[in-house]
Amino acid sequence: MSIIQTDRRRLLLAGGAAMMAGPAWAQAEEPIAATVLATTAENQAATFRNIDRAGPVRPIRAGGRVRPLPPHARSLDGLRFPFEGATRTVDDYMTRRRTGGLLVLKRGEVALERYGMGNNPQTRWTSFSTAKSMTATLTGAALHAGAIKSLDDPVEAYLPKMAGSAYAGVSVRNVLRMASGVAWTEAYDPGGVSDVARLGLAMAARRDGLVLELMRTRARAVPQGTKFNYSTGETCVLGAIVSAAVKRNLADYYSETVWGPAGMEADGYWQLESEGGMALAGMGVSARLRDYGRFGQFVLEDGVASDGVRRLPVGWRELAGQPDSEATGFGKLEKDYPLGYGYQWWVLPRGAGTAHDGAFTAQGIFGQFVYVNPREQVVAVVWSAWRDAWQTPSEFETYALLGAAVEALR
Repeated sequence: MSIIQTDRRRLLLAGGAAMMAGPAWAQAEEPIAATVLATTAENQAATFRNIDRAGPVRPIRAGGRVRPLPPHARSLDGLRFPFEGATRTVDDYMTRRRTGGLLVLKRGEVALERYGMGNNPQTRWTSFSTAKSMTATLTGAALHAGAIKSLDDPVEAYLPKMAGSAYAGVSVRNVLRMASGVAWTEAYDPGGVSDVARLGLAMAARRDGLVLELMRTRARAVPQGTKFNYSTGETCVLGAIVSAAVKRNLADYYSETVWGPAGMEADGYWQLESEGGMALAGMGVSARLRDYGRFGQFVLEDGVASDGVRRLPVGWRELAGQPDSEATGFGKLEKDYPLGYGYQWWVLPRGAGTAHDGAFTAQGIFGQFVYVNPREQVVAVVWSAWRDAWQTPSEFETYALLGAAVEALR
């Protein structure tokens, strides 16, 4: 089994224990589950599009100018693709994989846009761990602005409260790689024994500072840089580094550097650990389908926003979107799992001339993807409501669908 299948299946994200009534935006009358891990087939989609009712959120404000996404000359509505010895269609995929949204852009033009599970173009859907890739992008923006001096700076240079913890001396770069060497178990345990379950309990308490307090108590497992270990808590540390460096909360900084300049059409929102508190950097961004696509386009274009101003360092796309260490190399993350890991992006295996050569993707539990393929100038977004937190066959069918889309648009 892949690392995703074994670990994320039981992942406690979006504050599962913290799913309580909160402020309501759109569709507030829909019944939702008590936690994201206790949904039924009937209320799962409603829960995912109403995460703002789970607890405190902060808006990510759109700017005054919307980037147009015109139709592409070639439509993929009739796309067919092979998988497991059968020829599949887009409709078949969406039905079997419980797809809530599907968007494919070629050079910023819409080749495919579909909605399911009761969603529409105005729906805001939660991203789960695709927010990790957004937090990494904000790290690049802070580096470009000079607020983060170097990725090789230690964590405590920005978060003095982490001095004396296992994160002391760990570089920002190794936090980006998920290779800090700090012990963490991402498996959900209802008894509250795993680290990610403890994270859920900290979120449920809704007290400012509890998440970083939890991270301060984690022990060192291995030397930094020597082993990949997927950790939602690690991204929360990364988000706190960025916020401290730029002296902004993450949602406002996201609005200023990406959301507004990249031409998003609507406000998004980010879940918080407490009312008015720290954003949960490893999860909790909700937005419209096309705006996830615009985020992917911003990354594809190496941080030059639609207003023409660069917000990321030159070459950040290649740096963040490829493994740069032995620990995060292709096939090194977990036995029999072929992907590598960049800076909070999953990287598809390379192969000259293949559809996914050079491509990387954000991933979130229950089947969320933001796929970026610089060589082919393709961005894709997939929303899903899988009934398991991770389904490896569904993951690889998604890559098969996207690979066929890439080929059809060549």
